[in-house]
Amino acid sequence: MQDLGFASVYGAAESMIGNVTTVEFLLCSVASIVLGLAVACVYMFRHAYSKNFVVTLALLPLIVQMVITLVNGNLGAGIAVMGVFNLVRFRSIPGSAKDIGSVFLAMAIGLATGMGFLTLAVIFTVIVAIVNVAYVLSPFGKPRQPQKSLKITIPEDLDFDGVFDETLASYTSSAELVEVRTTNMGSLFQLEYLVRMRQPGMEKALIDDVRCLNGNCKVSLGRAVTRETL
Repeated sequence: MQDLGFASVYGAAESMIGNVTTVEFLLCSVASIVLGLAVACVYMFRHAYSKNFVVTLALLPLIVQMVITLVNGNLGAGIAVMGVFNLVRFRSIPGSAKDIGSVFLAMAIGLATGMGFLTLAVIFTVIVAIVNVAYVLSPFGKPRQPQKSLKITIPEDLDFDGVFDETLASYTSSAELVEVRTTNMGSLFQLEYLVRMRQPGMEKALIDDVRCLNGNCKVSLGRAVTRETL
């Protein structure tokens, strides 16, 4: 026995257009509108957006539903038509990966509602919404902090071995001493570390703590320069 949750409200999809009643069409249209609104909300969650794109995204399931209904349930023809529309949109306006994914999500929902699989469309939308929120809130895919060059000037008589290790461990996820050289006619030393900050905005605190250890001599923190090995 077929699961009623995944059964089409239109009955036989092969002859759909001849069997669609006004009530069935309106029911699917309402589902498309509600689920389109859900897709738009998922897209807007912690993401920069424009009103025009969000409104279009909310309407897309309803539009796709209508296309599928008009082509008499022929998925091949419906996907071909909507694929042409999609290509026109993305060839004319640059879109991010999330824009493209959201458009395909809206199209998938429209295909489901257009074929009458309302329960399947609802379940699919809920699953995607939950997974999307989980990924956005998790550190998954978060880029690592860029590597930076920390240069610390110290007096000649300061034994620098291990002096800055505890401080660097507090503010950085990795720190490597890559160069020690003399400066100011040999009266000062300059240490260069390659570091990755634990999180943005901690640079000033790191520099302040280092200055307390190096006698308030010069400290600089900037972009790391790639070193070529001969």
